Amino acid sequence: MKIEWMGHSSFILTLDSGKRICTDPYKSGSYDGAVGYAPINEEVNLVTISHNHADHNCPEELKGEFEVVDTVGEFDVAGVKLEGYSTFHDNSKGSERGDNIIFKICADGVKVVHLGDLGHRLSEVEIEKLSQVDVLLIPVGGHFTIDDKDAWDIIDKLKPKVVIPMHYKTEKLGFPISGVGEFLSKTENVTHVDDLEITRGSLPSELQVYVLKHKK
Repeated sequence: MKIEWMGHSSFILTLDSGKRICTDPYKSGSYDGAVGYAPINEEVNLVTISHNHADHNCPEELKGEFEVVDTVGEFDVAGVKLEGYSTFHDNSKGSERGDNIIFKICADGVKVVHLGDLGHRLSEVEIEKLSQVDVLLIPVGGHFTIDDKDAWDIIDKLKPKVVIPMHYKTEKLGFPISGVGEFLSKTENVTHVDDLEITRGSLPSELQVYVLKHKK
């Protein structure tokens, strides 16, 4: 599996079969230009959407014939097993920013969890449902989502092998959120890469944080 970060919370996972999954495709230029990443004009087979905000729900800029999954439940789509879990976009049970879906993607023998715009720490029940995650895609910028402290609390409980931060301030994003620095300051196991090739056999023996370069 190859993991590429388009920007914000959007990744493209390219499977060994050649099928491609896009998570949370943003609308380029949305929020009065605050989302400055270029359009994701990639061909994909499957799209997951955590919630209905423009910076996470713009499949129309993608190419190809693809299926969209934007609800909770268990799915088998394009040969990929998905599990969607209901959570919230804030720490007030959705009263501020609504609902959020966490997706567990099982493909190529690897379990990838995309937390979407999670706005709260996970309960023991939620931790149990998401256990045995291999790769965790986690928001760290705060304000609209969990911050670096809450992110590390979740990481400590889920114990993934690979962590990839997302939803943080970059030169392409004008939102009032934090950069990735505070999150990274809490660990020495950090590697900066353009993208990440991962297999079941190549998973590290201890936690490794990979900071990907945005493609758009």
